[in-house]
Amino acid sequence: MTRPAPHARGRARHLRRTVLPVAAAAAAFAMVAGCSGPPKHDPAQQAANYRLSPGTPPAKGDIDSYRWALYAEPLTLDYTAAFDYPQNTVLSNVCESLMRWTPQLTMAPGLAQKASNPDPTTWVYDLRPGVKFHDGSVMTADDVVYSFGRQMDPEIGAAWAESFENVDTVTATGPLQVTVKLKQADSLFPQLMATAAGVVASKKGVEAAGKDYGTTGSLDCTGPYKLGDWAKGQSLKLERFDDYWGTKAKAKTVEFAFLTDASARTNAMLSGEVDGGFLIPSESYERLRTSGAGTLYFGEGLSTLNVNVTSMKGTLADVRVRKALSMALDRPGIVKTALAGNGTPTGSLTPRAAWAGAPADAQAAAFDHLPPSTQDIEQAKKLVEEAGAKGKTVTVATSPIGQDVSLVATAIQDAGTRIGLKVELKTIAPDAFSALFTDPKAREGIDMFPETYYLSVTDPVDLLRNFRTGGYQNHAGYSDAEYDALVARITETYDPAQRFALEAKLQQKAADDVLWMPIAEWPSTVFLNKKITGAPTTIAYMYYPWAADVGAAG
Repeated sequence: MTRPAPHARGRARHLRRTVLPVAAAAAAFAMVAGCSGPPKHDPAQQAANYRLSPGTPPAKGDIDSYRWALYAEPLTLDYTAAFDYPQNTVLSNVCESLMRWTPQLTMAPGLAQKASNPDPTTWVYDLRPGVKFHDGSVMTADDVVYSFGRQMDPEIGAAWAESFENVDTVTATGPLQVTVKLKQADSLFPQLMATAAGVVASKKGVEAAGKDYGTTGSLDCTGPYKLGDWAKGQSLKLERFDDYWGTKAKAKTVEFAFLTDASARTNAMLSGEVDGGFLIPSESYERLRTSGAGTLYFGEGLSTLNVNVTSMKGTLADVRVRKALSMALDRPGIVKTALAGNGTPTGSLTPRAAWAGAPADAQAAAFDHLPPSTQDIEQAKKLVEEAGAKGKTVTVATSPIGQDVSLVATAIQDAGTRIGLKVELKTIAPDAFSALFTDPKAREGIDMFPETYYLSVTDPVDLLRNFRTGGYQNHAGYSDAEYDALVARITETYDPAQRFALEAKLQQKAADDVLWMPIAEWPSTVFLNKKITGAPTTIAYMYYPWAADVGAAG
């Protein structure tokens, strides 16, 4: 998790999350759910103010350099801590994983040219030969074992530790072969190998850097770029790695400018100070779209805007109150104001793109019986009265981190007031807002807060498993034996059709118990000026070496 500052508010968690050679891995692909990518057409989305683009025009040639806007400076580029937008946007171009997420949100081979699953608890990864680290040394199976060992080391406390919860051993079974033995079948594990969880770094390089790894010097990875100058508080440069095993990057250097103020970031794009950026502030959509300085693109973000329920004590202990508050939300109004009209109201916690590979009956089961996303104030008032909650207080956290947070919080307050609740807003500084995801003390006295959550794989359980007993984002302490049993069955099931059927049941239960309150699906955004093109429009940039595809527009 993740991710926070303007948009990153949902991946702040202790994890985040495959890629196999086309022919050799065909059988393995069939065993992994959720790898078909987003749907090509969505009528609801087409009716909105935006259209999803499958990509940007390919680059027409190489370029010396370009500048890219980041809303925050990475605290570290250590792959074990790469759980948020700033880190992963940079790291995805420097460090590579066993498997790779493609711009179409499908899986393809990465540093492993083949992945096989000889039995439910064994995954074998055959590595590409001759892959060089940035120091010139050659990658071996020992580097994979070491890299995964760091993710699993409790002393390190990796953000991706949960991805390895079912791993028993990781062993070099050949110079270029790694075998992972699981304690039990785990259908998410192979998918997560396309994220920062599957990164491979040089054992020698990491050990030489010691405690400074990720903050100074080389990252000693295998990507198309290597880490260059890092001017703390200002910018970070990447330099093209000429011994890269894959397609050479089109730009010699890429500079990331840290622009924490949303207006300043937008102005920098309009003036040409920077050439592009992801995560465009929603309040800037129209300015950029009509500026003539470049093009604003929308792509599949696997993101949903939600109300995170952080307490099921007090007023929200009664599910009828949670249902009432969800029923009272004006989702189209929130989309219009908080997202500048660029979103799709939804009653689903998971985005439809995560279900693209599901059979029709599973998709119907997942969506047809969810609570309606339309507002019903009168029925909500009745539920509040039935629960004896009229006049009781609900506290919502808000922050000037971005208008999507502040306006959603205000909308929650308005909805609650209209149905007889007393809703208080508690304003939290942007830096402190991030602590809501990780620190129970920061959530004390708070019942809910707005959160944008993205999936790191195209699999609904990536979000839904958060609500199992003890789940990392199960902030409210929800515990239900039936829910836990469903998560366990899904985890152990490799067959896609069976998995999706179980996931549909899980989604329905999450909706019935109002574990969070879904508001809208939110697309990924990218702005490119007239100088460059080639960047992906989807959220694939979190784990795909996107910067290498960016080059001259003309």
